[in-house]
Amino acid sequence: MASIDLQGPAGPSGAATPGGPPGLAAGERRLVQVFHLWDLVPLSVSSVGPLFSVAATGGVMAAQAGWWTLPAIAVLAVPFVISSFVFRLLNRHFPHSGASYHWSARVIGRSASRYQAWILVLAYFLSIPPIAIPAGSYTLALVAPHYRAPAIVHLAVTLFWITFAAVPLLLGGRPTARITQVFFAVEMVSLAAFGVVGALSWHRLAVPIHFGAPPIGGILIVAVVAATILDGWEIDSYAAEEAQKPRDDPGLGGIIGAVGALLFYAVLYPLMLGETPLHSLANSVDPLAVWSHRLVPGAPWIMLIPILLSTAGGLWLTSFILTRALYAMGRERLIPSGFARLNRRRVPHVAILATLGSALVVVAAQLFVSSLSSFFDLVLSGAGFFLLAEFFLDSVTAGVFLTVGHRRLPDVQINPHRHRLLLLGSLFSSVVMGALLVAFFVYGPRAVGGGVDQILAVLLVLGVAFAWVTRKRTTPSFVFTGKDEAGTAASAGTA
Repeated sequence: MASIDLQGPAGPSGAATPGGPPGLAAGERRLVQVFHLWDLVPLSVSSVGPLFSVAATGGVMAAQAGWWTLPAIAVLAVPFVISSFVFRLLNRHFPHSGASYHWSARVIGRSASRYQAWILVLAYFLSIPPIAIPAGSYTLALVAPHYRAPAIVHLAVTLFWITFAAVPLLLGGRPTARITQVFFAVEMVSLAAFGVVGALSWHRLAVPIHFGAPPIGGILIVAVVAATILDGWEIDSYAAEEAQKPRDDPGLGGIIGAVGALLFYAVLYPLMLGETPLHSLANSVDPLAVWSHRLVPGAPWIMLIPILLSTAGGLWLTSFILTRALYAMGRERLIPSGFARLNRRRVPHVAILATLGSALVVVAAQLFVSSLSSFFDLVLSGAGFFLLAEFFLDSVTAGVFLTVGHRRLPDVQINPHRHRLLLLGSLFSSVVMGALLVAFFVYGPRAVGGGVDQILAVLLVLGVAFAWVTRKRTTPSFVFTGKDEAGTAASAGTA
């Protein structure tokens, strides 16, 4: 097993460190380095969940922008692909299970990092219930297509999937990777099959293509919503401390995942829009099922099964990202130190159980309490906003790092001239994503519902309060300096 150094307030690992959870020495705080590149790539692609993403957002996008959905996705795809290269750079210098939370601490400062921790938690936690609830819905549609399930039944099925998601996470990194690879294989075969069948069916199913006048508000809303279908590939950054080559493979898997997901959408969306009347797709809860019914009438299971597997994979992989971030925050006592505790398989079980348990509470409130349902619908619709905010902050971090931030890091040697294109890309991404965040406050209420802008504003302000309250709680950052599987220190050098 590769060795790991964790440097905290008392220095390198091996000696007891007062900054960690009570009763744990620094050496006991380690995650296990198990992931190879061939593990990280399926994790990155499956975390995006191409089939689930199209099923979950395609109806909203079709209603908001019609055929303009395609350029709207392209608008956001460019900065997201640039972000994958940004993550690659930051991973080479700062591999860490806290990923972007840790990067901002090293490059910008602890105050910015505490605020980004708040945004990170909101971004990924708000993404879990919108995955868990459809998992229950798709299951019921598959096994009992004509059954109108009461809330208690829907909750029971959703509980099954949340429990199922907890199993690989609690078993450890290797089981998580292996189960993900099985689901990944099914999804890839399904994507390829529907792409081929859709292309062969174009001559008999094609509908008129009509863009019309560009709906500016709808395009902007779709661009923000697209954050939920273009994210997820960054999971390998949060798995950096569990990678065999922590400075080489994390980031590379994310680039492959980001580009791969974009290629899938470049095939799926035009086929779906081009072979299904727009009015049938608009606001559909499962536009892929509508399209598949036209491709293969009378066999909804052909599409439901791969969508369900895609949804299930997205559920535990989104949870994986959040639990590793919570683990890092607990290790530095930004949040209760119990979140950094590891079970005998050396996975953060407290963070896993707290994340999925809290998600179940939100799901139950949505299903049972009508007065809270509309409120949570508005809050959860902000998942795309906070995901976009998280990537915006990462782009800002990269811009600072490549200009002035590296100068105050004596342990980092970098030649900024080698990264001029990446600097320009990070600045471009910051401008585009920042503009979309502002635009959401203008156009969001008419698309999502009145009050969403006020709710998001309150949550953003609460982040300032969180950063202020925790200002004396954090210990100095733990610096992860992993060694590759050959036992040779992986150095960023003059990268």
